[in-house]
Amino acid sequence: MTSTKNATDMSDIGKLKTEPDGSFKRLASSFRNSIKNDGQFIPEKGRYHLYVSYACPWATRTLIARKLKGLEDFISVTVVSPHMGQHGWPFKNADPSWQDADDDIAHPNLQHIKDLYFLADQNYGGRFTVPVLWDNKLNTIVNNESSEIIRMLNTAFNHLLPADKAAIDIYPEAHRQEIDGINEWVYDTVNNGVYKAGFASTQSAYENAVYPLFKSLDRLEEMLKGKDYLVGNTLTEADIRLFVTTIRFDPVYVGHFKCNLRDIRHGYPNIHLWMRKLYWNNDAFKSSTKFDHIKEHYYWSQTVVNPSRVVPVGPVPDIEPL
Repeated sequence: MTSTKNATDMSDIGKLKTEPDGSFKRLASSFRNSIKNDGQFIPEKGRYHLYVSYACPWATRTLIARKLKGLEDFISVTVVSPHMGQHGWPFKNADPSWQDADDDIAHPNLQHIKDLYFLADQNYGGRFTVPVLWDNKLNTIVNNESSEIIRMLNTAFNHLLPADKAAIDIYPEAHRQEIDGINEWVYDTVNNGVYKAGFASTQSAYENAVYPLFKSLDRLEEMLKGKDYLVGNTLTEADIRLFVTTIRFDPVYVGHFKCNLRDIRHGYPNIHLWMRKLYWNNDAFKSSTKFDHIKEHYYWSQTVVNPSRVVPVGPVPDIEPL
């Protein structure tokens, strides 16, 4: 079952519109509730569900945080197909061609993520993005903003977790100011910067995005000199938020989004080492990174950028060994 409401202006990435100057502006997320002990959405085992795409960097943030905190038995997951078409992200029943995707077990008649949004709010008028944090009890969306979801996962279930998992803190109080500061410019110029470059429809808009992107990568390269983590010699959300962009950089953003001043593996030895250590030494990062989903999604779905839908075979390997 697909919603009868015509929402292709919101679901079809082929109808993506840029600003009059050719620049890409990302819309804010719409559902901004929290899981907390004294609220409408209290932390309970098995109550919540994540809808994600392995292709999407924002969704992958939540998979990494879920695994780090040992929440696999607390929060179940549905993975959509990377083929984002006219109706947005599809479940497997709408795209049987992609084997490594799931149907929505809780709502077997739904075919796309957009149907889930209309189930939560029949008058919804925003974009149909992942991740979606869903409440099985109230049958609605709790939150669809990844930066807020990972902070919920970091603390909301601590009183229900074993001591070792509860002790893991990706947003430690002593470092919050520094983390927030890094997140702000990394989001604007790197996480979203690649999209601003890739979706720009004028030369000036593209250059206004791509040069600040590489200036920030240069800055991060210096920050990571001789370090395993960005902040305080400990793994924090700043690392998670940067990783999901850098791991996609060489396979996708260099070519597809024209972010080709340098690649990570040849141009940024410190970032490259930091990224490989996270990937090869921490399964939360490795298990959430599926390069086939990543490449298929960007090159197949974003026909404004790649009308032929031809998916490049390189780089080989997707990520180099340590």
